[in-house]
Amino acid sequence: MIEASNQPGDWADRMEQRVLDAALERAPTLGWNGRMVAAACRACGLSEGDRELLLPNGPRDLAALLWRRHDAAAMESLAGIDPNALKIRERISQAVSARLEAAAADGEAEKRLAGFLALPTNADLVLSLTWATADGIWRWAGDVATDWNHQSKRVTLSGILIPAMTLRLFDGREAADAFVAARIENVMAFEKWKAGRDFYAPLRTATDLLARLRYGPRDAA
Repeated sequence: MIEASNQPGDWADRMEQRVLDAALERAPTLGWNGRMVAAACRACGLSEGDRELLLPNGPRDLAALLWRRHDAAAMESLAGIDPNALKIRERISQAVSARLEAAAADGEAEKRLAGFLALPTNADLVLSLTWATADGIWRWAGDVATDWNHQSKRVTLSGILIPAMTLRLFDGREAADAFVAARIENVMAFEKWKAGRDFYAPLRTATDLLARLRYGPRDAA
């Protein structure tokens, strides 16, 4: 049973990490599934009731814990780098590489997790976690956009991260780095084309037309 504690939140955080460590040892053999979660919890002395309390969503909860551990490890590895000394494409490339290497450090367990996350039932979890990673990378890179660019940058980077992670795990670092470099080059070319264009002009035209239909033409100044 869960032992008493004056700081249950701290206990839960520590136990989650202990169970995650145990899960990483067992995932290469058992896969990323409920059986692996049960085995990891037993190894940490948790009862079935404790397990349901600590990890109500089982392997999904452990997947999120490992993903966030890798996010934190990537940010830690970037702590000694001044993003302002790099071009924007270099910042994103460095940050993505750091994130890929953080995941690759867990090798076979991460491959099992990749298979689990590829299940259609986990699409929502993947999107949520990848968005958070993309947001963290852009914030580290100094992004302060609050308009629609805030969303588009994170959507675009999420679309790079998912296949890049798969390439890193199954085809190696060189293949992943080449893919990331090519995709970032494509994004930068699009951003250069987009610069200076007024994408809100059609919206203003439509708004003006609706206003005229509703209120009639404006009086001449």
